[in-house]
Amino acid sequence: MTRIADLMQSSGVAFGTSGARGTVEAMSNPVCYAYTSAFLQAMQAEDLIQAGATIVLAGDLRSSTPRILAAVARAIEDAGYQVCYAGMIPSPALAFYAMQQGSASIMVTGSHIPDDRNGIKFNRPDGEILKADEGRIRAQEVELPEPFPEISVGDLPDIHPAAAEMYLDRYLDFLPDNCLEGAYIGVYEHSGVARDLLGTLLERLGATVTRLARSDTFIPVDTEAIRAEDVRLGQQWSAEYGFDAVVSTDGDADRPLLADEQGEWLRGDVVGVLCAHFLGINTLVTPVSSNTLVEACGWFDRVYRTRIGSPYVIEQMNQAQAQHGGTVAGYEANGGFLLATDVHLDGRTLKALPTRDAVLPMLAILVSAKQQLRPVGELMNELPQRFTASGRLKCFPTELSSRKIAELAADNEAIESLFGDLCGTVRSTDQTDGLRITFENDEIIHLRPSGNAPEFRCYNEAASPERVQELNRACMEKLEAWR
Repeated sequence: MTRIADLMQSSGVAFGTSGARGTVEAMSNPVCYAYTSAFLQAMQAEDLIQAGATIVLAGDLRSSTPRILAAVARAIEDAGYQVCYAGMIPSPALAFYAMQQGSASIMVTGSHIPDDRNGIKFNRPDGEILKADEGRIRAQEVELPEPFPEISVGDLPDIHPAAAEMYLDRYLDFLPDNCLEGAYIGVYEHSGVARDLLGTLLERLGATVTRLARSDTFIPVDTEAIRAEDVRLGQQWSAEYGFDAVVSTDGDADRPLLADEQGEWLRGDVVGVLCAHFLGINTLVTPVSSNTLVEACGWFDRVYRTRIGSPYVIEQMNQAQAQHGGTVAGYEANGGFLLATDVHLDGRTLKALPTRDAVLPMLAILVSAKQQLRPVGELMNELPQRFTASGRLKCFPTELSSRKIAELAADNEAIESLFGDLCGTVRSTDQTDGLRITFENDEIIHLRPSGNAPEFRCYNEAASPERVQELNRACMEKLEAWR
């Protein structure tokens, strides 16, 4: 028998904020088989799935994904369950379809992280697994077949197309016919799993679409730390084509990337606020790292802050729904939007999808701009002038970043010694997740180790886009010296 808690230590494949992740080498067939078996055991022990149930399976476009999918499918079948293979589709499309069927689901994806890493994201029949579920999976003991079988990608079942079709219909049935007629939109395809679906959806809503920069190799597009080359591409495409907007996603399409008519990429936490306003949300939940304009705008009855990671957002959404009723939603600083309750707008209904989704917030902003006869960039004028930026240091040991953060958190003088020349005197600190420092000049520095990889992230907030970029650059230089 193999205990999952021990396997985490020996393999290096462990739970982060969005499922189990590790290097491709560490995510061997036996490891992926064991994790899947543990998930199924944990779900059956909680009576969330029954013997012989159907498990829906999908993956992203990474080079290692087909091999891992085959290992996961074998584990499902060996445990006595049926596999519904949805193919290479977005994570939210998989989750939405499985939830409508009352089925658990598994997504093989590393999201935005580099191609040498991958992951497995598990969903209960009612949505993402939460932290308590992770604990149950860790506690499982599983039996691996001896000898471990050869597993072939060719063993995967035929693709069941209904999941992708249902995801398209979710938006086509909710939004007015031809609501994007006259819009000229670029779709930055790269290696995102939504690249075909996204262009098709926009065209069916009436937009004219130009497809851009499709890639056969995986590109780690991170909507929280946008690469310099993607910044240049957005501006270049805007100048060359005259788009009304450019849209894209991360690898598994649970994080949006949206550029305005100038080719400037909107920050994810701004995208989340604009989407929630379009939908008429009453109660909004977001992590502590998100822009403070969500409170300052005054659009929402209640705003709750959580630790970073969708499980924490979902738990708070569930509590808010039980306490307040009304419409409840959440978003993360990366722009991924979670809808806890159905939304009714102009006689049409959008069903709940309490997992990160990239497509809904982009559509909400595009349609809102079209209805108001305004460029996308002008929607920002409705918001308080607070701007955010973020950066990350790769290959930064988690133990080192945690130790350095603890040293700063213990002493405001240590903070001011490091950052005082940038922001002055500390007003307050928040250790909800990492260390979030608010200075007397209203600027913010938020330091946090990544929950998914050995990376160190720095989030900043200031009163102008120029200042926040300069602040983030200066902070990253100081943090680089910690290595």
